[in-house]
Formats: sequence, C-alpha cells, structure tokens
Amino acid sequence: MCSPSVNPSVFPGKMRMGYKSIDALQNDLASEVFHYAKDRKKAAGRALGTIVEVVTYYALCSWALRDHVVIERKLPEFANPEAVHNVEFSLHAIAAMESLNIAPWSLPLTPAKIRREMSWLNDHSLKSSQVISRDGRKRNSAVLAETDAGPIVAHVDDISDMACSVSIVSLLAAPFAFVECKRVGVEEGMKKGPQTIEKAKQGAYVARTVSSLQKIRSRSGETKGVIESARGTFRVGAYDDMLQKAIRAPSRSDYPGVVLTVGVVSNHGNWFTSENYNKELRVLAQSYDWLLFLTDDGLYEFIDKLLLYPVAALEPARKAFLESYSGKKGKNRFTKVNMDIGADAVLRDYFESHQPEVDGWFNVIAPTARPINELKSDLHTLARKVS
Repeated sequence: MCSPSVNPSVFPGKMRMGYKSIDALQNDLASEVFHYAKDRKKAAGRALGTIVEVVTYYALCSWALRDHVVIERKLPEFANPEAVHNVEFSLHAIAAMESLNIAPWSLPLTPAKIRREMSWLNDHSLKSSQVISRDGRKRNSAVLAETDAGPIVAHVDDISDMACSVSIVSLLAAPFAFVECKRVGVEEGMKKGPQTIEKAKQGAYVARTVSSLQKIRSRSGETKGVIESARGTFRVGAYDDMLQKAIRAPSRSDYPGVVLTVGVVSNHGNWFTSENYNKELRVLAQSYDWLLFLTDDGLYEFIDKLLLYPVAALEPARKAFLESYSGKKGKNRFTKVNMDIGADAVLRDYFESHQPEVDGWFNVIAPTARPINELKSDLHTLARKVS
C-alpha cells in the first residue's frame, strides 16, 4: 500500500529531466500508486484528470478571480432554460461582499454557524453542505444558499487555532464566463483515447449553446457572430469583433446574455501533437472563445514538484493526495470541490507566488496570436460589470 512516504525512486521510468510522455508517467502512477485498483491505468488517468481541474482552479485563484467562481454549476442554454449543462467553473459578477471573522471557532464550519454571525442569512434557505468538514476538508466556493438574484457563496480566507476568516459573496445568477476541462488518456493497445471525439463534441456543444452571441459560418469560411438586440433586430459581424465589443461595452445590458467560453484541454497525444492539430482539437478550437492547452511539460512539472521530487512548500498537498489515493476507504481530500485545508493553503500560496511560471504551463490554441494575459484582462473586464 502506498503511503505519504513514497520515494521518487519507485518511478523507474522517471529521469530528473522528465518523462518521455505523460502516458509513461500515467503507467508508473498506475503501478506504484494505484496498484490496488482493478483498472490501475484508468484510476491513474482519473487522478490526472483531477489534477488538471485542481491546476485550473488554483490558476483562476491566482488571477484574483476566486470570489467570482462557482464549481459544478448547471448552466442553461441560451433561450432554452429547460436544457442545462454542468460546467466545472462558472464565473459571476459580485453583487455584494462581506468579510466575516469567527473567533473562537470549531469544526465543522457549517452554513448554520455562519448564519449565527450574519443574521441577514435568516431570510434564505441554507444548504446542508459543510464549508469545512470535521476532518478538515474545505469546500471550495461553498454555496450557502440559492436566491432569485443568484448564489451566496462562502470562501475560506485564513484559518488559525483561534479564528477563521471567511468571505461571503452574493453573486449574480447569470455567469459572464465559464471554464471547462477536458482530458482523455490512452488505453492499453490503442493509439488514441476511445472517447476523444465524444468529449470534443460534448464540450463544443456546450460552448456553442450557452451564450447569446452565436456563431455562424459564411460561405467563405469566415466565422460570423450574430446577436439579437433588445429591439428584436439582429446584429451580425466578424465573431471576434462582436465578442470584443460585448466585452468592452459599458454595460452587460448592451449585449445581454453574452458568456465568454473557455476550454482547458490536456490530451497527451490524443488531441494535439506539435506537428498536427487533430480533428477533435480543431472542433474545440472553433467552438470555445478561448482554448488553452495544459502542456505535458506543465502538467509534469506540477506532478514532479507535488509527488516525484516534492518541494517542501507543497508537502501538505502531497500528503493529501497520497492519503486520498491509498486504496483505503475514506473521503477524497484532493479535488477541485473538496480540498484538505492544509493543502488548500499551500496551493493558493504556491500558485500566487509562481503565477508567471504557472501561466507558462498553458499554450493558447485559440484565438490565435493572443497571449494568456489578454484572457485574464477580458475576464476582469467582464467581472466588473454588475448591470
């Protein structure tokens, strides 16, 4: 059984300069960490998928967007509210925000305990999910209540033996952006992940249906944008120009219902090679407004520092990961939703202090010739609009 004391020497395919491929790393994780699982490689693949989501979440936090994030929220299709789709991260404008310091405090930290400190929450029906569980698992972007105006979310800021500080954020219901993660591994005996095209189609469909700014293609192959005005007339233009006008407009009401769509793919040879964009990646690149590729080198670097040649600053996160994937029964404490409180603290610090390095883990696939800093600028511009 693997324990938190696992040594990097148990990864025989590993050289200090890196793996030949993430698939090789997945094989070693399968044999050395997930040896207890019925399907070792699939278990290792799921863990890699979780790591991609964790990297994405803490990257958003490092971009000062944490307070806007809701995790695994159902988003309706534009003008078709009966059809909803779960997305990893939706981002919403802040209607109101309040800081709360609870002292003394004790585990678990529940919505009911927060309500005792904030009487205005008595007007709302609270969720039962714990913000911090008795065993020290923190719920990221914990939704306290759903209101007609939008969700009320708790974000844990700082924790000590004596006090716990929390930000309580009232968000607008309609998101200004969403971020989805897609990853497919390679099964034994196959050159390509069997569900690659299905995942690409699923991501593309959601990206094309949640926003009021819709894509059409001209006979010349140019991507056009079309959106209905408040008067019922339609505006049509080059899609990228229309999107930028919507982002830069003084008010969201000028372009109501526009949602910036962001995809993060991590495919390790399925959707992308340095010489060729596979069909599936082209489908996604033509559907999302922004498509980021979490490179093998970037993912490897994080895993290297987390597990293989661990840095002291990430030790609580390493311990949480290994305890979650030990084969013993228990609740996972290393996911985008539930994270060990010690692991959360060091991950937030690490991603913030290494932001340029982390940003370098991502390649921008679409739009072409635009750096990742422009995506951050677009998101912050949209975040400032509350009407």
